Amino acid sequence: MQVQQNTAMHIRVGYDIAFDFPARTEMVFSLYLHPSRFASVISPERFSLTPNVPVSTYTDAFGNVCGRAEVPAGTARFWNEAVVEDSGRPDPIDAGAKQWKIVDLPPDTLQFLLPSRYCEVDSELSHVAWNLIQFKNSGWEKVQTICDFVHSHIRFDYLQARPTRTALDAYREKLGVCRDFMHLAVTLCRCVNIPARYATGYLGDICVPAAPFPMDFSAWFEVFLGGRWWTMDARHNHPRIGRVLMARGRDATDVALTTAFGVATLESFKVWTQEVNSF
Repeated sequence: MQVQQNTAMHIRVGYDIAFDFPARTEMVFSLYLHPSRFASVISPERFSLTPNVPVSTYTDAFGNVCGRAEVPAGTARFWNEAVVEDSGRPDPIDAGAKQWKIVDLPPDTLQFLLPSRYCEVDSELSHVAWNLIQFKNSGWEKVQTICDFVHSHIRFDYLQARPTRTALDAYREKLGVCRDFMHLAVTLCRCVNIPARYATGYLGDICVPAAPFPMDFSAWFEVFLGGRWWTMDARHNHPRIGRVLMARGRDATDVALTTAFGVATLESFKVWTQEVNSF
């Protein structure tokens, strides 16, 4: 399915997430817009943490804005909302984008060829990847072939999320959620020497039928072809409108929404991504 919207739009994004902590606990979190999105912000983020404890921010090794705080025992609520401007155009496509030789790749892309926590490049997936792309020419054709395979190989099941599932697990189990689609696609791309990185953020049902389950943060991935990074999505497997990036990394480990250095129980979780005419 090809979406055709081409008019700039405003998108309201936000979340309301609550955890219960049995004891005072330190946390780090990736719950802010990515700096590459700052220029498009119309109504600034209004992040809040209840109870009102000190929150400091820092930029991690991948350029993501992260926060950290120490929360007391009890319920802690993370809330944020912003309005961003979006081009209204689908993810760009360049079927002729070339794969660069490893010797020509920029140094900062090389880490995205290596194995990582959820992406076992040094596994049987290497054989799967090379068999998939053996008759493909352009880098784009190779990546699209990988997306087509992952899209058809994995069955999406919202109830089957598992934080320990790796790319190899997803390949063998043939089910998962959006992060599992991306981990498998990222791994297969790396196996054939195409730099690939994991991305997460907001993706609403803009110009597509509404999904039949609660709104959540979304995952996609990016590949380096022809001298730049391109957005790809093995779960939806067609260009989408209105992606709002929050964080990038090697895999989901680097972009975890929240990391608690202690026991935390999720009490409530709500995410919204809506096109708005005024605010």
